[in-house]
Parts: sequence; C-alpha cells; structure tokens
Amino acid sequence: MPKLVDHQKRKEQIARATWRVILKQGMEGTTVRNIAKEANLSLGSLRHYFSSQDDLLAYAMELVKEQAERRIVSIASQDLPPQEKVLKMLLEIVPTNDEKMAEMEVWLTFTAHHKHKNQGPIDDGIFSGMKKIMLYLENENVLKEKINTDLESEKLYALIDGLALHALFDRDRVTSDRVEAVIRDYLQSICSGQENGTS
Repeated sequence: MPKLVDHQKRKEQIARATWRVILKQGMEGTTVRNIAKEANLSLGSLRHYFSSQDDLLAYAMELVKEQAERRIVSIASQDLPPQEKVLKMLLEIVPTNDEKMAEMEVWLTFTAHHKHKNQGPIDDGIFSGMKKIMLYLENENVLKEKINTDLESEKLYALIDGLALHALFDRDRVTSDRVEAVIRDYLQSICSGQENGTS
C-alpha cells in the first residue's frame, strides 16, 4: 500500500529546511540542491512541491509571517486587559527567544537578498498591525486624550522595528526583560492608565 503523504506538512518541512540553510549558509548557499539535502529529499521530490526556487523561497518567507500571526491571533482571543493584551502581542514580534531569533534572522536575510535583486519592498504586515493596535486601544477607550493615532502608529512601528534589530544583534544588552520594559513604558505613555473604565 502506498505511503500517504500530508502535502501541507511536507511543504512546511521543506520550508523549515530552507530556513536552516539560510541560517547556516546565507542566501548564496540557499540552492534547491542544498535545501533538498537538508530536508532529506531528492531533487525530484522537492520539485514536486515547488516548481522553482523563487516559489519555494516565497512560501518559506510566508510561513515565517504565518507563524507570528498565529501566535498573535491566539493572544488576541484571550480575555486580557487591553494594555496587557497589546504588550503580549507586541512581544511576539520582537525576537526574545531562540525560535523568534531564527525567524527574524531568516526574514532579514531574505529581505536584503530581495532588495539586492531590485524586486521592491516586502510588506511584512507589521505597520498595518501597528495601526490595528492603535485602533483597538482607541476603541477600548484607554488612550489619553488628543493622541494622534496615525502618528503613534508610526512611532510604535519604529520602536518595534528598532527593538527587533537590537534584540537580534545585541542580545546581552537588549534582553527579553529589557524589551518588555521598553514596550510597557511606551504603552503607559500613551494610555490613560484605565482599562475598560476601571482605574
């Protein structure tokens, strides 16, 4: 009886092998042959799932985004005070553990390669996420009066982007506790200190 293969799981297996190759060898070493070897597959088997290297890389990068989005959606569904919920969601974007460090390094390597090939910017979805967070805080009535949500979305985007880079390149200084303290301080600076009408 032929062995049944879960195609989605196999594609994710190949994508994760792609991440490992990027981390070990950079984009220069991220060839279909090296990815197949890392995934313990033949070239023919790999090409059955991805017709080209570009298709494979696009899928591997999309999976990075999807993993982060799944973690954030899970937090969004929890019954938490607005500020605490937003803090936890933002902490999923900044690389504060080995898994997220690997995701960030893979993403940066790929985006640099993408830019080098003059393929235009990649939308990581983070800026639109910051705008949604500001809208959520506004709808929950926890923002201070006269807060410019458009400007604060831009500031929060810059803050999270900067923290992510520093957390990746200077782990000894920018620890997970430090990251959390900075984000918490920022949220306290724009929020009234009241959650859902309670002090």
